[in-house]
Parts: sequence; C-alpha cells; structure tokens
Amino acid sequence: MRLSELSERSGVSTATIKYYLREGLLPPGERVSATQAEYGESHLRRLRLVRALLQVGRLPVATAREVLGHVDDDSLGRTIRLGAALWSLPHGPDPDEEAPETAAARAEVDRLLDRLGWSTAREIGSLSPVHRALVSSLATLIRLGYPCESDFLAEQARLMHQVAVHDLDMMETYPSGSEQVEMAVASAVLYEPLLASLRRLAQEEESARRYGI
Repeated sequence: MRLSELSERSGVSTATIKYYLREGLLPPGERVSATQAEYGESHLRRLRLVRALLQVGRLPVATAREVLGHVDDDSLGRTIRLGAALWSLPHGPDPDEEAPETAAARAEVDRLLDRLGWSTAREIGSLSPVHRALVSSLATLIRLGYPCESDFLAEQARLMHQVAVHDLDMMETYPSGSEQVEMAVASAVLYEPLLASLRRLAQEEESARRYGI
C-alpha cells in the first residue's frame, strides 16, 4: 500500500507517519521509485504500537525508539529480547538506599522470590527496574505502617503468575518473534491500566455482595 492508504487505514495523518519514519519509530517502506514506497501490514501493526507507546504510555520519543529497538533485535533470545523491551518502559521510582525501610523491603522481596521459586527474578535481582520498583513500593508500605505480610504477597504473586501465563499464551498466538514481543509491549502499556480497573470493579462487586449497597 502507498503512504496515503497507510494513513487512511491507520487513522494516522501522513505528516505524522513521515515524522515517525524520520524518528526511526516506523521502519521504511520498500522503495518502488525515487519518490514512493510500499508499506505492508507490519507497518499498520507497528503504527498501533507506536501510538500506544506515545499516546497511552506517554513515552518520550527517545524512550519509544529504545523500546522498539529491542523489539526488532532478533539477535537476542526471546526472553532477553522481551525483558529488554519491557525494562525500557517507565517503572516506579528506585528505592531510597538511605531509608532504613529499604533493606527490610529488599530482604522481604528476596524471601518472597525464594518461596515462589522464581529463580530468574531472584538471580537478576536489582539489575531489573521491575525488581527495584517492587522493593521501593514495599519500602513505602513499611514506612507508612501498612501491613504487607508474606502470605499476602505470595498469594498476590501467584495470582499475577496466572495472568502472566495467560499473557504469554496469547503472545504465542502471533507467528513471528517481532510480533510476539510487540504484543507483549502493547499489553504492558494498554492492559495494565485495564487490569487495575478490573480489580477495582471486582472490589466494588465483592463489597456490595458482603455489605450491601
């Protein structure tokens, strides 16, 4: 398809598509003449992901470019490729190493990972921004005096593992490695807010069931 059709089918203006091409967010089309290029379904798919990163995830262009660079790096194994792309997304703040609660939170997270048998997460540890964000969140709970017992954490983690299994099952329905990683990144940006909303709706329903309106 030509640029005009790509714009029509995607709902993205030609000027914006040209901007994405200049910024390296969208791969170039196949050149058919000095002034024209052909685009395919992969460009439509990538445009959806770019819009999700920029408009929903509110990523800076440079960060989006970094994420997409990992998505396209087929020299990496699937786990490393997926991890690199997801690590490039924004996460919560790093833990305050000066705060006394941080050491306690880190020890609790390590015990949790050991208990769950999540050896990869345990081995990577603080190299992962996700791990650091978890430590930071738990340290905040400790500092504010909110209980977060190990049994509660373990049960929540097991529920999240079920979500992860579903996520990867859905990811594997896509035929290529790039499409699979694209789907995982889009899921992280688009579906995490959806899951948070579903959790709150479920809390409302359970509260009404237990206590009435």
